[in-house]
Amino acid sequence: MVTAWDGAFFRLDAHLERFAASCARFRLDPGMAMPQVAQVLAECVRRSGLRRAYVEMIVTRGQPPWGSRDPRQAVNQFYAFAVPYVWIANEAQRAQGLHLHVSDVQRIPSASVDARAKNYHWNDLTMGLLGALDAGFDTVVLSDGAGHVVEGPGFNVFCVGADGVIVTPASGVLEGVTRRTVIEMAQALGLPLQQRALPAAELRGAREAFLSSSGGGVLPVTRVDGATIGDGRVGAVTQRLIETYWAWHRDPRYSTPIAY
Repeated sequence: MVTAWDGAFFRLDAHLERFAASCARFRLDPGMAMPQVAQVLAECVRRSGLRRAYVEMIVTRGQPPWGSRDPRQAVNQFYAFAVPYVWIANEAQRAQGLHLHVSDVQRIPSASVDARAKNYHWNDLTMGLLGALDAGFDTVVLSDGAGHVVEGPGFNVFCVGADGVIVTPASGVLEGVTRRTVIEMAQALGLPLQQRALPAAELRGAREAFLSSSGGGVLPVTRVDGATIGDGRVGAVTQRLIETYWAWHRDPRYSTPIAY
């Protein structure tokens, strides 16, 4: 999926690059080249009239002939649609910070389902989220079974340690375009960042924490499993990245205007 903000796609090329790579990893054929996909997405937004939109492109495996279990015989199907921009955190949560739960539910290993590729093989994420919501948390991050956090339903996770270094899991996670944007923003701002294993204990003891998602950009976390992160307010590094993220939406390097 890709977003449109004030009449322009944000990082359309990066989203199409990731979409093509995901299709290749899962042996799916969208039936058109990426420039054609871009035209379809623009047409969805144009017809909707939305200036701020959440635009989805999906390829499904399709149905092989009845009686066959050979996925090579399935006819892949492509479809796309545009809806009003989606926030995965409401206004109060964005201002005050989310309460995140580290679930005991393990993320499906990438050896089974390649986490780098965008997919909706989400039952592990869904069960973890149900448990978190039932317990009064706002959202959830899953673990890898070795004490490290990986990702949540539709977002990547970051934290800032006492030394000021930003840390995000290096493996077992979706190669999110917003995650990539955060990494590039940190480089542009001269903020130290490490991609490595992130122990749950390190996340709980972090000075700051935040999530990254196309459904809201950089989203602050101020509590993890009932414990306050830092002083319980949105941290300075997180706030700087939030401001930079939305500033980049006005940068022509990352914007593709839509002809309405």
